Order: sequence, then structure tokens, then C-alpha cells
Amino acid sequence: MGAELIPMAFTAGWGSGVNAYAVVLVLGLADRIFNLSQVPNALARTDVLVGAGILFAVEMLADKIPYVDSVWDSVHTVVRPAVGATIGYLIGHETAGLDAAIGAATGGVTALVSHGIKAGLRAAVNTSPEPASNVVVSTTEDVTVTGVTALAIAHPWWAAAIALLLLALG
Repeated sequence: MGAELIPMAFTAGWGSGVNAYAVVLVLGLADRIFNLSQVPNALARTDVLVGAGILFAVEMLADKIPYVDSVWDSVHTVVRPAVGATIGYLIGHETAGLDAAIGAATGGVTALVSHGIKAGLRAAVNTSPEPASNVVVSTTEDVTVTGVTALAIAHPWWAAAIALLLLALG
């Protein structure tokens, strides 16, 4: 895989593990608006953007309700790594060799790790007796994923470094 594609696949995987639909929306809208070469064109399709937008809205609500977010995270234990792997595959599939497989593995594994961290953190937050913590943590996750994913478009190595740091911090 080209060295320039690895940080994009890694960052998209990290973001997909936290909020897969935000990653699809940010990358897809950026490609739709700016016609970017580093973003897979499949993410800019209207049906993909509409589906991701609807699911992002549902996740935004579900993620802020204690215990509903835990059920949502349980279901997404399969979905988020699959989205991360798919985006990684799409990032690498237009180049020669094993790039698509490396991209898929990078995106999928990173998404699985970040999802595990998110789900564990959210389970701990649910033990808090007040409801505000869920809203604050969920909103912080959404803003962080959106920002780091957007940064990956222009500065993939910086975004990957931030994603790696956030993974390390848990």
C-alpha cells in the first residue's frame, strides 16, 4: 500500500470504530464537494450519503441515552469494523498489488480496537447516576471523529498521529 494511503486507512478505521456513519459522511461529502482523489468515489454516491446521514442521526440520538447506547454499541461491534475495513479496502483498491487487502486489514483492525475502547468507556459512563455525562461524552466523540476525519483529507499523517494518540490514551 502506498505510504500516503496507510494513514488515511488507519484514521478512517479509528473513526469508524467510534462513529462509522460520521466517517462516511465526512469523506463522502468532502469528495462530493471537492472531487478528491484520496477519497473513494463510492462514498460520495447519493444513496450512500443519504443512508449514512439517516444512520448518523439515529446514532446521534441513541448514543445520548443511557443503556440504549450500550445496545447500539453491541449491535455495532460487527458493523463498525466492517465499515472500517470497507473504507480501507476502497482507499487501497485502485492501486496495484495487495493494497486493498492491507487497507481493509488496517481499517478493520483499527476500527475493532477503537470500537472496543469506545464501548468499554461508554459502559463505564452508564454507571454514572446523572444523564449529562452521556450527552457530553457522545458529543465529544462525534466532534472528535468529524474533526480528525476531516483533517485526514488534507493532512493524513497528522490525523493518523492524533488517532494513534487517542487509541493509546483509551
